[in-house]
Amino acid sequence: MKKVVKIDGMTCEHCIRRIERALNSLDGVVAKISLKEKKATLTLTKEVENQVIIDAIEEAGYDVKSIK
Repeated sequence: MKKVVKIDGMTCEHCIRRIERALNSLDGVVAKISLKEKKATLTLTKEVENQVIIDAIEEAGYDVKSIK
């Protein structure tokens, strides 16, 4: 299963590392971040609630615009 998360506030490689660390720490999530597209593409090995993903990104200091 895949999810695409649009993220507001990413500006540099440091941002990418913070978001990757936050998302990859979630059980069942492998994240690839695109700074240019301002999104994270998540590959899920099990069901992960959207709110868990949102909380992880917000704790890292960024805003979620959408999850599809």
